[in-house]
Amino acid sequence: MATVGATPARTPQGPGPGGASAGFLSPALVPGPGEADEEDDEEQLAEIHLCVLWNSGYLGIAYYDTSDSTIYFMPDAPDHESLKLLQRVLDEISPRSVVTSAKQDENMTCFLGKLASQEHREPKRPEIIFLPSVDFGLEISKQRLLSGNYSFIPDSMTTTEKILFLSSIIPFDCLLTVRALGGLLKFLGRRRIGVELEDYNVSVPILGFKKFVLTHLVSIDQDTYSVLQIFKSESHPSVYKVASGLKEGLSLFGILNRCRCKWGEKLLRLWFTRPTQDLGELNSRLDVIQFFLLPQNLDMAQMLHRLLGHIKNVPLILKRMKLSHTKVSDWHVLYKTVYSALGLRDACRSLPQSIQLFRDISQEFSDDLHHIASLIGKVVDFEGSLAENRFTVLPNIDPEIDEKKRRLMGLPGFLTEVARKELENLDSRIPSCSVIYIPLIGFLLSIPRLPSMVEASDFEIEGLDFMFLSEEKLHYRSARTKELDALLGDLHCDIRDQETLLMYQLQCQVLARAAVLTRVLDLASRLDVLLSLASAARDYGYSRPCYSPRLLGVRIQNGRHPLMELCARTFVPNSTECGGDKGRVKVITGPNSSGKSIYLKQVGLITFMALVGSFVPAEEAEIGAVDAIFTRIHSCESISLGLSTFMIDLNQQVAKAVNNATERSLVLIDEFGKGTNTVDGLALLAAVLRHWLALGPTCPHIFVATNFLSLVQLQLLPQGPLVQYLTMTTCEDGNDLVFFYQVCEGVATASHASHTAAQAGLPDKLIARGKEVSDLICSGKSIKPVKELLKEKQMENCHILVDKFLKLDLEDPNLDLDIFMSREVLPAATAIL
Repeated sequence: MATVGATPARTPQGPGPGGASAGFLSPALVPGPGEADEEDDEEQLAEIHLCVLWNSGYLGIAYYDTSDSTIYFMPDAPDHESLKLLQRVLDEISPRSVVTSAKQDENMTCFLGKLASQEHREPKRPEIIFLPSVDFGLEISKQRLLSGNYSFIPDSMTTTEKILFLSSIIPFDCLLTVRALGGLLKFLGRRRIGVELEDYNVSVPILGFKKFVLTHLVSIDQDTYSVLQIFKSESHPSVYKVASGLKEGLSLFGILNRCRCKWGEKLLRLWFTRPTQDLGELNSRLDVIQFFLLPQNLDMAQMLHRLLGHIKNVPLILKRMKLSHTKVSDWHVLYKTVYSALGLRDACRSLPQSIQLFRDISQEFSDDLHHIASLIGKVVDFEGSLAENRFTVLPNIDPEIDEKKRRLMGLPGFLTEVARKELENLDSRIPSCSVIYIPLIGFLLSIPRLPSMVEASDFEIEGLDFMFLSEEKLHYRSARTKELDALLGDLHCDIRDQETLLMYQLQCQVLARAAVLTRVLDLASRLDVLLSLASAARDYGYSRPCYSPRLLGVRIQNGRHPLMELCARTFVPNSTECGGDKGRVKVITGPNSSGKSIYLKQVGLITFMALVGSFVPAEEAEIGAVDAIFTRIHSCESISLGLSTFMIDLNQQVAKAVNNATERSLVLIDEFGKGTNTVDGLALLAAVLRHWLALGPTCPHIFVATNFLSLVQLQLLPQGPLVQYLTMTTCEDGNDLVFFYQVCEGVATASHASHTAAQAGLPDKLIARGKEVSDLICSGKSIKPVKELLKEKQMENCHILVDKFLKLDLEDPNLDLDIFMSREVLPAATAIL
């Protein structure tokens, strides 16, 4: 209980100057953000809840993302009976739950059954939820959509205007999508996602509807992302983040991600998971990157990057506003975000409007942003809010609030005068008193407890109503304090209530303009990603790729592996030519450690980077119509799968490529067949390649690295223009093997495994024996054991037999020497001889 003023002692001459004191109690502080990080993301892990319907060969999908409180939907799309499109969506968004109708056909039932049984699925297999089919009715779904409470729709809209507004966003002609949206809204309302602890009249916040499509996308599976090191998660080194998890390791995403805001990083990850064949979209991204790579635009790029650092988590703030959970820091963060967006708009207006992104930012960052920033700046008292850990307003906003605050500020001095008058009427034994104000209780007279006041009955004082005892001070109501209650009332609570009302009105103004804030986030994150890619291209010396729709394949001039060149002292670039009908199947041979695998990954990574709209590590790159990238480079072993390594190679990697690759697909195969018998592995590799070669001009573009030299020596592949043999150049210098890491036409004559074994540290004796056995096999001669090793084994067997004989008790009448000879001596003699 803090008091303000002096507390004098009573003297014989009466009260001295300041012979009483006034006290003022501030209310219990609501826990506020303090000096927490401005984003304060409350990173409850974001969850995605997916609703899907399948009917007559078409798929309707909608999902709710808790990270931005937005519903995403995909217009009705055709899908195969195996539901490949649905699987692609599941792989991309990793939903926490999958909601569907209890009335489904056999294909969907089998698919969901397999999905529920995938115990190895990372990070966790989704929960499958069936709702009654009536919840997905078309009319009831439309009614749910049109009757929803959406903060992005102004309250001033009539019912007809609201229907027209939603019709401009949601495709009501896509019946499956509408039904999926209706089922999703039913599920959200039933589970109360994100508002489980709120009052029942508080609905799940929905800040917008957005469309997403998967057309023109390049198919890439999770194995390819892993083996090409596009993404690579590692355990976080900080002990404080062990539970929360992971950080990005050495990966393509890691070296290209220089985004300044969280949503830019999120968009870059989304682009990486959605490589596209849309040439208009790809060229629009490259145009922005090329603009910022010009030397005269470096300062502008740096200035924009600084402004983007102030673009924070707007969806989270809007969600809190919708739930009336806004924090003090949210207003400051939103204020800086809006002013930074205005800075981005002004900067982009000075840039060439021929570039679509600059034109969009200039036009769509409307004056609503200035209105929001002006409102917040004129109303919110940031310093006062931080000091009191609650929302406070600036002076001259509300005269009534200003008057009450003035009274509150002058209250200590006024109460001191009241206390002096009260002290004159009290017993002379009471040395001092004070008048204090406690919110929700009112004004009280506080006097120190006298030694004579022992029992509760001793607390009674004539003319005063005893209230309570606290910290050796007695608190009473007097006639004057009651008069103060009637005259002044509960000032502090009144001020808080009125400021809370102003905050609510301000929130409504912001939520009414939520659409422009969402658009700010979309365009700012796109600009952030392209600035990040431009920065990486400048530092690493990347060049702009070009796209040729008529070219089936890729042409790369002096390409480099984007990760390996950062780890090696020197990197030898290599070119790639796989366009047209010649050399569609490239068989690459060469010694171990000569660079075959790096070359394969380099081709895959350069192609991938071009398909996300990035500059590439090559002097020139021409990318044709590529619809998928398949790989069999690294065996993904897992105990939980219950499959052997070779079975995984076949079932999850090579089989995918064989069954799905088209003439526009890129297939990278490294050392396939090594997980089983050599002859069987070689036969399978040859069979797979012959299957593709039999397709003729529709054969995919295939790069195969192998150490099966018999594939060439035995002529297991048909001769023709479709097959091209490449090798990695080397040179033997005495007993050493020198690698040049250069690709050229030809076939390796040997694997030079002994050189690799020597580098690995195997004993010379073992390496020499290995070479000897290899030479015998190549010459068709029989392999004989080493004589020295044979003699050592014979002597060991002799010692064992002698020891057994010496242990015999020849005087034992039960000893049968015939049995000993037949069971011990004769078998041992066979092994010795």
